[in-house]
This record gives sequence, C-alpha cells and structure tokens, in this order.
Amino acid sequence: MATTQAVRICSPSEPSEFARWTEKYFYLFMSLLIATVVVYGFSGTVGNKLIHANPPRPILLWVHAVLFSSWVAFYILQSALVRIRKVNLHRILGWAGAALGTSMVVIGSWVEVVMARFDTNRLHRANRDAFLIVPLFDIVAFAIFLGLAILWRTRSERHRRLMLIATCVRTGAAFGRMPFLHAPLSFYGGGDGLILLGALRDLAVSRRIHTVYMIAIPLLVAGQTAAAQIFLHRAAFWIRIAHGLLG
Repeated sequence: MATTQAVRICSPSEPSEFARWTEKYFYLFMSLLIATVVVYGFSGTVGNKLIHANPPRPILLWVHAVLFSSWVAFYILQSALVRIRKVNLHRILGWAGAALGTSMVVIGSWVEVVMARFDTNRLHRANRDAFLIVPLFDIVAFAIFLGLAILWRTRSERHRRLMLIATCVRTGAAFGRMPFLHAPLSFYGGGDGLILLGALRDLAVSRRIHTVYMIAIPLLVAGQTAAAQIFLHRAAFWIRIAHGLLG
C-alpha cells in the first residue's frame, strides 16, 4: 500500500517588527529628520546673518531661504501623502514640486554667486572665489537627482530614493552651520550620512541595497571629493572661472 509522506516547506522568515515599521514609515521619518537638521543648523545663524544682519544681506538671499524652506515642507507633505495613501494628490502636487525644485536650481546658483561677491567685496572674506565650487556642485547634484526623480516618477522605488538623495544633498549648508562640524568640508559627512540611512533601510527591509544607492553614493562622494580638492588647492582653472562669475 502506497504511503504519503508530508513534506515540510520552509517559508521565508517573517520580517521583524523593526523591518515592518521601517518599510512603512522610513520616508516620512526621514522628511522630519531633515527638517530637524535644517531648523537646528540654521537656528544659530538666521538671526544675525539674515534677519538682523549688518550690513543687510541681498534680498535674493531671502528668496532663496523661502524656496529652500518650502522645499523641506513640500518633501514632508509628499511623504505624508504617500503614507496615508493619497497617491493621486501626491502625483498632482508633484508637478508643483518640479517647478519649485527647478526654481531652487536657478535661484540657488544665482544667489551663491551674489553672496560670494557680497562676502568678498562687503565683508572682505578671503577665499570665497575658491569656495564657490562647493555650493555650486551641491546645486548641480541636486538638479541631477531631482531630474532623474522626475524622469522616473512612475517608477516609485527609484523615484522615492532619488527624491531622498536630492533633498539630503541640500542639507550641507545646515550641517556646515552646526558647532560640531567646524572641520573643513566636514558637513559632507552629515548629508551623506542621511543618504546612507536609506541604504541601511534597504538592508533592513529587503536584505539588499537598491541600485540607485549603489550608483549614486559613489558618484556623489567622488564629486564631493573633487570639489573639495579644487577648493582646498585653489585650482587655477577654477579660480579663473570663479573670477569670471564674480566679475
């Protein structure tokens, strides 16, 4: 008489409670963390270097501050809309975000040149011509990651990671104003650390790091290293370009 034998099929282990929480709330948490970084970073300087600055800063700097603050608020809103499953509204508002992000690239580049000229001519700060490469690189990186996020807006796994990277890139100015990041260009570690949290989230949730991080992080660090070396060594080719921009 034939007998049947039960075969036990091993199912994949259930994700931990931490992994489930991370999968659901990570991007909303990151949006709030970025907002905290920005508020803390600028809280010590916005009063004496913008609101009550003497001499008064160019009006363009105020415009830039409003746009950047709006972007942080927009990122929180979009993350929250996805969390509460208002995806259609998220997509509609996404076009407003694309316009806001584009204006940040244009105004951001403009204000960096204006402020470098202001710092050099009015405040007599040295080496602002060489340092201009640092914020301009950040703006270019933001523009690239934002552009790719818009291009892949229907590929949610790529889109949300690229939006996170783009937003983290723009936290450099906030990290640079924190009292414990006084070493030259140490603020890069702050923004890159936020991005690395995204890679760690992938490991916790899916046991692998998404290709977006695998490609973006090395390229971003390489670009930051190049910008830092150009600034620190006052590369002659860049000084000529900077002087042309500064007039």
